[in-house]
Amino acid sequence: MIFIGNHVSISKGYLAMGKMEEKLGGNTFAFFTRNPRGGNGSVPDPEDVQVLRAFLKEKQFGKLVAHAPYTMNLCSAKEEVRTFSENVFREDLRKMEDLPGQYFNFHPGSHLKQGYEAAADQIADVLNRTLTENQTTTVLLETMAGKGTEVGKTFEELRGILDRVERKDKLGICFDTCHVWDGGYDIVHDLDGVLRHFDEVIGIDRLLAVHLNDSKNPCGAHKDRHEKIGLGEIGEEALMRVVQHPLLQGRPFILETPNDDDGYRREIALVRANMKE
Repeated sequence: MIFIGNHVSISKGYLAMGKMEEKLGGNTFAFFTRNPRGGNGSVPDPEDVQVLRAFLKEKQFGKLVAHAPYTMNLCSAKEEVRTFSENVFREDLRKMEDLPGQYFNFHPGSHLKQGYEAAADQIADVLNRTLTENQTTTVLLETMAGKGTEVGKTFEELRGILDRVERKDKLGICFDTCHVWDGGYDIVHDLDGVLRHFDEVIGIDRLLAVHLNDSKNPCGAHKDRHEKIGLGEIGEEALMRVVQHPLLQGRPFILETPNDDDGYRREIALVRANMKE
Protein backbone atom coordinates (compact mmCIF):
# COMPACT_ATOMS: atom_id res chain seq x y z
CA MET A 1 0.00 0.00 0.00
CA ILE A 2 1.25 3.49 -0.93
CA PHE A 3 1.10 6.21 1.77
CA ILE A 4 2.26 9.64 0.62
CA GLY A 5 1.21 13.15 1.61
CA ASN A 6 2.37 16.55 2.81
CA HIS A 7 1.79 19.07 5.59
CA VAL A 8 -1.70 20.57 5.46
CA SER A 9 -3.19 23.40 7.49
CA ILE A 10 -5.40 22.61 10.46
CA SER A 11 -6.90 26.12 10.42
CA LYS A 12 -9.98 25.16 8.37
CA GLY A 13 -10.80 22.10 10.43
CA TYR A 14 -10.00 18.41 10.66
CA LEU A 15 -12.15 17.10 7.80
CA ALA A 16 -10.87 19.87 5.54
CA MET A 17 -7.34 18.51 5.99
CA GLY A 18 -8.36 15.09 4.71
CA LYS A 19 -10.29 16.47 1.75
CA MET A 20 -7.42 18.75 0.78
CA GLU A 21 -4.95 15.87 0.83
CA GLU A 22 -7.28 13.76 -1.29
CA LYS A 23 -7.41 16.57 -3.88
CA LEU A 24 -3.62 16.61 -3.97
CA GLY A 25 -3.53 12.86 -4.61
CA GLY A 26 -2.29 11.83 -1.18
CA ASN A 27 -3.56 9.27 1.30
CA THR A 28 -1.85 10.41 4.48
CA PHE A 29 -0.83 13.84 5.74
CA ALA A 30 0.94 15.76 8.45
CA PHE A 31 -0.35 18.72 10.44
CA PHE A 32 0.97 20.91 13.23
CA THR A 33 -0.90 20.36 16.48
CA ARG A 34 -0.83 24.16 16.98
CA ASN A 35 0.90 27.14 15.40
CA PRO A 36 4.40 25.83 14.53
CA ARG A 37 5.95 28.89 16.17
CA GLY A 38 4.06 28.33 19.43
CA GLY A 39 1.03 29.87 21.06
CA ASN A 40 -2.08 28.38 22.56
CA GLY A 41 -3.56 25.33 20.92
CA SER A 42 -7.16 25.35 19.72
CA VAL A 43 -9.72 22.86 21.03
CA PRO A 44 -10.84 20.59 18.17
CA ASP A 45 -14.55 20.31 17.39
CA PRO A 46 -15.51 16.75 18.48
CA GLU A 47 -17.96 16.38 15.58
CA ASP A 48 -15.32 17.48 13.06
CA VAL A 49 -12.86 14.96 14.51
CA GLN A 50 -15.41 12.14 14.24
CA VAL A 51 -16.16 13.01 10.62
CA LEU A 52 -12.45 12.98 9.80
CA ARG A 53 -12.07 9.58 11.45
CA ALA A 54 -14.84 8.20 9.22
CA PHE A 55 -13.24 9.84 6.17
CA LEU A 56 -9.81 8.32 6.90
CA LYS A 57 -11.35 4.87 7.25
CA GLU A 58 -13.47 5.19 4.10
CA LYS A 59 -10.56 6.45 1.97
CA GLN A 60 -8.09 3.94 3.50
CA PHE A 61 -5.62 6.61 4.54
CA GLY A 62 -2.40 5.59 6.22
CA LYS A 63 -1.33 6.76 9.66
CA LEU A 64 -1.16 10.52 10.08
CA VAL A 65 2.04 12.18 11.26
CA ALA A 66 1.16 15.13 13.47
CA HIS A 67 4.00 17.52 14.31
CA ALA A 68 4.69 19.37 17.56
CA PRO A 69 5.49 23.10 17.33
CA TYR A 70 9.11 24.09 16.79
CA THR A 71 9.07 26.12 20.00
CA MET A 72 8.67 22.95 22.07
CA ASN A 73 12.12 22.28 23.51
CA LEU A 74 12.06 19.63 26.22
CA CYS A 75 15.79 20.06 26.93
CA SER A 76 16.11 23.83 27.03
CA ALA A 77 18.63 25.30 29.46
CA LYS A 78 15.82 27.60 30.66
CA GLU A 79 13.45 26.06 33.19
CA GLU A 80 10.51 28.19 32.06
CA VAL A 81 10.92 26.96 28.48
CA ARG A 82 11.08 23.34 29.64
CA THR A 83 7.91 23.84 31.70
CA PHE A 84 6.08 25.44 28.75
CA SER A 85 7.28 22.64 26.47
CA GLU A 86 6.16 19.85 28.79
CA ASN A 87 2.73 21.45 29.08
CA VAL A 88 2.48 21.67 25.28
CA PHE A 89 3.59 18.06 24.93
CA ARG A 90 1.04 16.80 27.46
CA GLU A 91 -1.81 18.86 26.04
CA ASP A 92 -1.16 17.94 22.40
CA LEU A 93 -0.63 14.27 23.19
CA ARG A 94 -4.03 14.24 24.92
CA LYS A 95 -5.64 15.85 21.86
CA MET A 96 -4.06 13.22 19.62
CA GLU A 97 -6.13 10.57 21.36
CA ASP A 98 -9.18 12.03 19.59
CA LEU A 99 -7.62 10.50 16.47
CA PRO A 100 -6.63 7.07 17.83
CA GLY A 101 -3.62 5.20 16.54
CA GLN A 102 -1.74 8.04 14.81
CA TYR A 103 1.82 9.36 15.12
CA PHE A 104 2.96 12.48 17.01
CA ASN A 105 6.38 13.64 15.84
CA PHE A 106 8.69 16.12 17.57
CA HIS A 107 12.20 17.54 17.33
CA PRO A 108 14.15 16.36 20.39
CA GLY A 109 15.33 19.93 21.02
CA SER A 110 18.52 21.93 21.54
CA HIS A 111 20.58 21.60 24.71
CA LEU A 112 22.08 25.13 24.52
CA LYS A 113 25.53 24.12 25.84
CA GLN A 114 24.23 21.88 28.65
CA GLY A 115 25.62 18.90 26.76
CA TYR A 116 23.97 15.82 25.31
CA GLU A 117 23.74 13.74 28.50
CA ALA A 118 21.82 16.39 30.42
CA ALA A 119 19.55 16.96 27.43
CA ALA A 120 18.81 13.26 26.96
CA ASP A 121 17.94 12.97 30.66
CA GLN A 122 15.54 15.92 30.45
CA ILE A 123 13.78 14.63 27.33
CA ALA A 124 13.44 11.14 28.76
CA ASP A 125 12.16 12.48 32.08
CA VAL A 126 9.25 14.19 30.30
CA LEU A 127 8.52 11.07 28.26
CA ASN A 128 8.56 8.93 31.39
CA ARG A 129 6.16 11.29 33.15
CA THR A 130 3.81 11.58 30.18
CA LEU A 131 3.60 8.32 28.21
CA THR A 132 0.88 5.98 29.46
CA GLU A 133 0.06 2.33 29.00
CA ASN A 134 -3.34 3.03 27.48
CA GLN A 135 -2.45 5.72 24.96
CA THR A 136 -2.90 4.79 21.28
CA THR A 137 -0.62 7.50 19.89
CA THR A 138 2.97 6.59 19.05
CA VAL A 139 5.47 9.37 19.73
CA LEU A 140 8.21 9.81 17.13
CA LEU A 141 11.64 11.32 17.73
CA GLU A 142 12.86 12.97 14.53
CA THR A 143 16.36 12.59 13.10
CA MET A 144 18.03 16.00 13.10
CA ALA A 145 20.65 17.79 10.99
CA GLY A 146 22.86 18.81 13.90
CA LYS A 147 22.44 22.56 13.56
CA GLY A 148 23.86 24.37 16.59
CA THR A 149 23.24 22.28 19.71
CA GLU A 150 20.42 20.14 18.28
CA VAL A 151 19.94 16.76 19.90
CA GLY A 152 19.36 13.78 17.60
CA LYS A 153 21.95 14.42 14.92
CA THR A 154 23.16 10.81 15.12
CA PHE A 155 21.34 7.53 15.47
CA GLU A 156 23.32 6.95 18.64
CA GLU A 157 21.94 10.11 20.22
CA LEU A 158 18.39 9.00 19.48
CA ARG A 159 19.13 5.54 20.86
CA GLY A 160 20.45 7.16 24.04
CA ILE A 161 17.05 8.80 24.59
CA LEU A 162 15.18 5.57 23.83
CA ASP A 163 17.33 3.69 26.34
CA ARG A 164 16.25 6.11 29.09
CA VAL A 165 12.50 5.72 28.44
CA GLU A 166 10.44 3.09 30.23
CA ARG A 167 7.54 2.72 27.76
CA LYS A 168 9.61 2.04 24.67
CA ASP A 169 6.59 0.48 22.98
CA LYS A 170 5.11 3.99 22.66
CA LEU A 171 8.13 5.37 20.79
CA GLY A 172 9.47 5.34 17.24
CA ILE A 173 11.64 7.37 14.87
CA CYS A 174 10.78 9.69 12.00
CA PHE A 175 13.57 9.48 9.39
CA ASP A 176 14.02 12.86 7.67
CA THR A 177 16.04 12.51 4.46
CA CYS A 178 17.24 16.12 4.44
CA HIS A 179 18.23 15.93 8.10
CA VAL A 180 20.14 12.65 7.91
CA TRP A 181 21.94 13.87 4.77
CA ASP A 182 22.84 17.19 6.39
CA GLY A 183 23.80 15.21 9.49
CA GLY A 184 26.45 13.31 7.52
CA TYR A 185 24.71 10.09 6.45
CA ASP A 186 25.31 9.51 2.73
CA ILE A 187 21.94 8.22 1.54
CA VAL A 188 22.91 9.01 -2.07
CA HIS A 189 25.82 6.60 -2.38
CA ASP A 190 25.19 4.21 0.53
CA LEU A 191 21.49 4.06 1.42
CA ASP A 192 21.77 0.36 2.27
CA GLY A 193 24.68 1.09 4.61
CA VAL A 194 22.84 3.95 6.32
CA LEU A 195 19.75 1.83 6.92
CA ARG A 196 21.89 -1.08 8.08
CA HIS A 197 23.58 1.21 10.60
CA PHE A 198 20.19 2.49 11.73
CA ASP A 199 19.05 -1.10 12.24
CA GLU A 200 22.18 -1.95 14.22
CA VAL A 201 21.88 1.10 16.50
CA ILE A 202 18.12 1.56 16.89
CA GLY A 203 16.31 -1.22 15.02
CA ILE A 204 14.60 -0.77 11.66
CA ASP A 205 11.26 -1.72 13.23
CA ARG A 206 11.34 1.63 15.06
CA LEU A 207 11.62 3.60 11.80
CA LEU A 208 7.90 4.33 11.49
CA ALA A 209 7.67 7.40 9.23
CA VAL A 210 9.74 9.24 6.63
CA HIS A 211 9.99 12.96 5.93
CA LEU A 212 10.86 12.97 2.23
CA ASN A 213 12.86 16.11 1.43
CA ASP A 214 15.71 17.15 -0.81
CA SER A 215 18.45 19.37 0.66
CA LYS A 216 20.05 22.62 -0.42
CA ASN A 217 23.28 21.53 1.30
CA PRO A 218 26.11 19.04 0.76
CA CYS A 219 26.26 15.94 2.94
CA GLY A 220 27.37 16.76 6.48
CA ALA A 221 26.64 20.50 6.28
CA HIS A 222 24.53 20.46 9.50
CA LYS A 223 22.32 23.29 8.18
CA ASP A 224 18.80 21.86 7.63
CA ARG A 225 17.55 23.65 4.51
CA HIS A 226 14.91 21.68 2.64
CA GLU A 227 14.59 21.72 -1.14
CA LYS A 228 12.06 20.46 -3.67
CA ILE A 229 12.48 16.88 -4.88
CA GLY A 230 15.18 16.75 -7.55
CA LEU A 231 16.39 20.33 -7.12
CA GLY A 232 18.79 19.73 -4.25
CA GLU A 233 22.00 17.92 -3.41
CA ILE A 234 20.30 14.55 -2.72
CA GLY A 235 18.47 14.45 -6.04
CA GLU A 236 15.38 12.73 -7.40
CA GLU A 237 17.05 9.42 -8.23
CA ALA A 238 18.40 8.92 -4.71
CA LEU A 239 15.12 9.95 -3.08
CA MET A 240 13.17 7.53 -5.26
CA ARG A 241 15.51 4.78 -4.04
CA VAL A 242 14.42 5.73 -0.53
CA VAL A 243 10.78 5.45 -1.62
CA GLN A 244 11.40 2.06 -3.23
CA HIS A 245 13.56 0.54 -0.50
CA PRO A 246 12.09 -2.76 0.73
CA LEU A 247 12.83 -1.94 4.39
CA LEU A 248 10.69 1.22 4.22
CA GLN A 249 7.52 -0.09 2.64
CA GLY A 250 4.22 0.59 4.38
CA ARG A 251 5.52 3.71 6.16
CA PRO A 252 3.87 7.10 5.67
CA PHE A 253 6.07 9.37 3.54
CA ILE A 254 5.52 13.06 4.28
CA LEU A 255 6.74 15.82 1.95
CA GLU A 256 8.09 18.94 3.70
CA THR A 257 9.45 20.54 0.56
CA PRO A 258 9.06 24.33 -0.09
CA ASN A 259 6.03 23.99 -2.37
CA ASP A 260 2.59 25.36 -3.14
CA ASP A 261 -0.34 23.01 -3.72
CA ASP A 262 0.49 22.45 -7.39
CA GLY A 263 4.04 21.58 -6.44
CA TYR A 264 2.88 19.07 -3.85
CA ARG A 265 0.46 17.58 -6.38
CA ARG A 266 3.35 17.01 -8.81
CA GLU A 267 5.62 15.53 -6.13
CA ILE A 268 2.91 13.21 -4.81
CA ALA A 269 2.30 11.97 -8.37
CA LEU A 270 6.05 11.45 -8.82
CA VAL A 271 6.34 9.43 -5.63
CA ARG A 272 3.25 7.38 -6.45
CA ALA A 273 4.74 6.52 -9.84
CA ASN A 274 7.88 5.21 -8.15
CA MET A 275 6.53 3.49 -5.04
CA LYS A 276 6.03 -0.25 -4.96
CA GLU A 277 2.41 -1.33 -4.63
